[in-house]
Amino acid sequence: MTNKLNKRNKANELAQASEITSYLYSTLGLKTDADLLLWRVAASPDALQDSLSRLLLTGLGRYLDVTHTFNGLVRPSKYVRRATTQEQALFEQERQRYFIVYPFTKTIEWYLMSQDARQGMMNEHIRVGHEFPSVRQLLVYSTGLDDQEFIVAYETDELDAFQGLVIALRSTEARRYTLRDTPIFTCVHRPVAGTLALLG
Repeated sequence: MTNKLNKRNKANELAQASEITSYLYSTLGLKTDADLLLWRVAASPDALQDSLSRLLLTGLGRYLDVTHTFNGLVRPSKYVRRATTQEQALFEQERQRYFIVYPFTKTIEWYLMSQDARQGMMNEHIRVGHEFPSVRQLLVYSTGLDDQEFIVAYETDELDAFQGLVIALRSTEARRYTLRDTPIFTCVHRPVAGTLALLG
């Protein structure tokens, strides 16, 4: 009875609930300090805390260590007039095979420039992104809430296309103003049962 209850609780906390949307990814063998990545969306941090607490009290939770947390708010970009599904992948119901996520911080010099100057560089950035339509992106704002300023995430079924996008973006003018964009987590989306089965 206890094992069945723990399995049910574990599934409940890892799956989508009415107040929280959750997606589980495997980082097994792709990061030395993490085997799982849990991407969660809720209306408040309170709900996320309560759910994590319940998860850590399950049988699975007793074996988990939280090694990284990135928190932020989803809000419209000031550089994009009309966001497409490619630019706000969070709201797509079907997840793609690979999820790449990392914290991101700009330099002080970036914010000391005029809005027009920044917009010009971001227009180039956006144009390059549209050359890789198989790669969807998500930007979460962390300024004042966490150590980074943004959480940048991408979804794709083609890792080579994503790598091509990153290489192309490194040649844009805006790259000069990147202060930090690590650690990078490359994750594989699998069903919950399949993801946990990899751990034995």
